Amino acid sequence: MNDPTRLDLVFGALADPTRRAILARLALGDATVSELAEPFAIAQPTISKHLRVLEDAGLIRQGRDAQRRPRSLVVGGPLEAADAWLAPFREQWERRFDNLE
Repeated sequence: MNDPTRLDLVFGALADPTRRAILARLALGDATVSELAEPFAIAQPTISKHLRVLEDAGLIRQGRDAQRRPRSLVVGGPLEAADAWLAPFREQWERRFDNLE
């Protein structure tokens, strides 16, 4: 997942507040499209487009449970790669904050 194009997909997916809210909801457990659409004042096809962006980035996956197609958060993978990319910046910020004290 060190591929820059893959990181672009992840950061692009995370750039949208609706997609971040969907990820936060999925961090609590699997959910269907209609369950994910409930808190938003947008049409279900729009939610489906957001889910597609998240799936393309590798952040979520679609399961199969009888007639349901619940989405779930992908643990590790793309989010870990994004975190690893941010780590040097985080270390620099922490050093600067420590120096302020």
